[in-house]
Amino acid sequence: MTQSVVVQVGQCGNQVGCRFWDLALREHAAVNKKGIYDEALSSFFRNVDTRSGDNGRDIYKGKICSLKARALLIDMEEGVVNEILQGPLRDVFDSKQLITDVSGSGNNWAVGHKIYGCQYRENIVEKLRKTAEHCDCLQCFFIIHSMGGGTGSGLGTFVLNLLEEEFPEVYRFVTSVYPSGEDDVITSPYNSVLAMKELNEHADCVLPIENESLFEIVNKIHQMINSGKLGATVKQNSLVTSSAGSAKALQEKPFDAMNNIVANLLLNLTSSARFEGSLNMDLNEISMNLVPFPRLHYLVSSLTPLYTLADVNVPSRRLDQMFSDAFSRDHQLIQADPKHSLYLACALLVRGNVQVSDLRRNIERLKPSLHFVSWNQEGWKTGLCSVPPVGHSHSLLALANNTCVKPTFIELKDRFMKLYKKKAHLHHYLQIDGMEQSCFLEAISSLSDLIEEYNELDATRGGPRIDPSRLKIAV
Repeated sequence: MTQSVVVQVGQCGNQVGCRFWDLALREHAAVNKKGIYDEALSSFFRNVDTRSGDNGRDIYKGKICSLKARALLIDMEEGVVNEILQGPLRDVFDSKQLITDVSGSGNNWAVGHKIYGCQYRENIVEKLRKTAEHCDCLQCFFIIHSMGGGTGSGLGTFVLNLLEEEFPEVYRFVTSVYPSGEDDVITSPYNSVLAMKELNEHADCVLPIENESLFEIVNKIHQMINSGKLGATVKQNSLVTSSAGSAKALQEKPFDAMNNIVANLLLNLTSSARFEGSLNMDLNEISMNLVPFPRLHYLVSSLTPLYTLADVNVPSRRLDQMFSDAFSRDHQLIQADPKHSLYLACALLVRGNVQVSDLRRNIERLKPSLHFVSWNQEGWKTGLCSVPPVGHSHSLLALANNTCVKPTFIELKDRFMKLYKKKAHLHHYLQIDGMEQSCFLEAISSLSDLIEEYNELDATRGGPRIDPSRLKIAV
């Protein structure tokens, strides 16, 4: 069994992380009835004997004593982290896993990356090393952050660079929440493009998630509740209906439900690392099989069902329908159209009582409607985990490396250029030590190069399928 460490940075990162740990504990509790510390739990949790002094010693077998998340919580404001420490998850973290400040980054990438990065570098490295020391076989770091603010984008990408320096052999998966066009942070295009350059260079895989898509998904659930289709099947105080527990509160504060969807993505992504299955898919296999070019590592994720923990007692979808759902735009966490774009590769992670034959049949059924690059027509990776999510018979996570992410990046570039042409708000960044105008030019150039790489691939679509020429071997 391998272990993974979650690094949650900034307000958004910590709120999503909080939902992930809550759902993970509930999922393991549903499977692990005897309260024994097993390999599944060890992938994300330590079992600590808190009675043996301050540090506590790890217990590798036997009864669960005190579970501690393999996590590092970083935020330059205390609010969200304090909320977590006063909430039901307070015992899962301790002070050695927290790095907070009081003033925040003021929605400025440079403050997070240049000022707080330098200030907290040693502290972050030390805490990362301590966390890594508690792992037998550290396989992956998950970074959760948002792109639009200052701490998530600036300090989040600084931590990503640190991980590459300190742990070059360990995979770096980044869950990045992208701002919507109507974002209330005026500088979010600057922050996002500056962060994109770092993601291009230092991440192994990025799962881009758009606030707009999450909001639409939550609204659809909201409409289903109000239309009476689900009737009384939504639980009171359900995560779907936000923390206030009433459907009306959804419109005012949908973040809990939105964060829940992202946390659910991470649960399904890591299910094979945590539970047994007839066709286990390791996290390193996702990176190995889905990323043919190092910079084109942005994966479009779609999820079905979108509800977790039996919040909504929706009748179980037919298996074949579930595969169709995963390739429909309604179930995607980014607003894109993969069916009319080019697939470089695709992974299907199925959970529950599903047979390999079901998987193969559905891949053959869907194949004709999907356009794959000529040199990777069989670019499918599949995983089967036998433990379904709580409250469901099966679920499916589809990860597509597809050129359909390009419009998201083009829109981001356009929003950046609108501000940059007017030099709007630039002085807030340039007054920070180490931040020069060349940083902006390098960042937009990096994004333009990425878009161009997708353009070149798109240009090959629909062309004749030509097998690459091979070396002629003299006999």
